[in-house]
Amino acid sequence: MYSLAQHKYLPSFHHQSCTSRPLLSLARVYCTTTTTNTKSRSGDKQLGIEQRLVRPTPTVVTATNGPIDNDPSLLSTWSHRAWVVAGCTSLLISLGQSTKVAADLQMWVEPLIAGYVGYILADLGSGIYHWGIDNYGDGSTPFLGSQIEAFQGHHKFPWTITKRQFANNLYALARAVTFIVLPINLVCHHPTVQAFVAMFAGCIMFSQQFHAWAHGTKSRLPPIVVVLQEVGVLVPRSQHGAHHRPPYNNNYCIVSGVWNEFLDKHKVFEAMEMVLYFTLGVRPRSWSEPSSEWLEETEIPS
Repeated sequence: MYSLAQHKYLPSFHHQSCTSRPLLSLARVYCTTTTTNTKSRSGDKQLGIEQRLVRPTPTVVTATNGPIDNDPSLLSTWSHRAWVVAGCTSLLISLGQSTKVAADLQMWVEPLIAGYVGYILADLGSGIYHWGIDNYGDGSTPFLGSQIEAFQGHHKFPWTITKRQFANNLYALARAVTFIVLPINLVCHHPTVQAFVAMFAGCIMFSQQFHAWAHGTKSRLPPIVVVLQEVGVLVPRSQHGAHHRPPYNNNYCIVSGVWNEFLDKHKVFEAMEMVLYFTLGVRPRSWSEPSSEWLEETEIPS
């Protein structure tokens, strides 16, 4: 006869088999035994049920279940390149105006301070935006649906960002920068304001490239990028790597990462999630167990 593991262990068995059901978190091990002796003995020991944490095994990506090198979605189009050119032109106009007026007025300290503040706040802005689209909305969300879908899909195939062509990776942010910065260039010529706008918008626009470098291997990155990552000017690879490990709710900032420690230590995003939940009743994705869409798949070595 067959007896469950919760019953007393019966000796004189002919065969014993154990099977473990793979789960995402706790796995319960079930054991069954077959025996010819149906009488239990007073000295028999109880078999317990062991609970243990089973880490999900990364899935190997093949050409049929993941993006490939020549995937059209990873390639740049002429419209992508045009938007990147437009974004860069807007930034250069802003930077040029700031430099020219600062030189005419012989005022350099204020624009330099404003540029530094823009760089610092751009990292914070990238973290807030990254947190929002990681946790809320989906591909059908108006205006931001494609960005949300791309960032959430990035958690399953994080290495594909290193295979995206430059303009393909930047064009969406470049388009936003163009529409925001060009009007500012037309109505404002103060060097301090223009220095802040140029640095803030430039870091936001190129944050996706900094993000891609954070997923690169040290041996394949330009030496200057590696140096900038190691000194903290650009988000370090190790710091951003923690964002792609459970519980997927930290290290959101992707410009320099300078805000990550403060935001995570003081649970700023968790507080914002509680506010949204109690006011709007919306749960963030980070509160749920990682689904298959969030489990990282591993690239086949080439």
